Amino acid sequence: MQHSRRILVIALVLFCVALWAPVAGAQAQEEATVKVNINTATADELMVLKYVGEALSQRIVEYRKEHGAFESPEDIVKVPGVGQRVYEANKDIITVK
Repeated sequence: MQHSRRILVIALVLFCVALWAPVAGAQAQEEATVKVNINTATADELMVLKYVGEALSQRIVEYRKEHGAFESPEDIVKVPGVGQRVYEANKDIITVK
């Protein structure tokens, strides 16, 4: 009885892993291809960027309202509080188009 219960638990775990693996892989692929347009993103959308929290995302939106659209992704460093560290961590997903 104990042996068959153990086999049932192992089979259930393997079944769950088999179902979850494709979903996890698809999510990782989707996250890798996400682009954030810093000219159109809302404050909430900007918070997906590394090192960008609520205050900094608001600052980016305010800067954009006052100075107009960013001409290049590198222009994000013109926002007070956004330095090279933030740019370098996000340069592959930041876009202005």
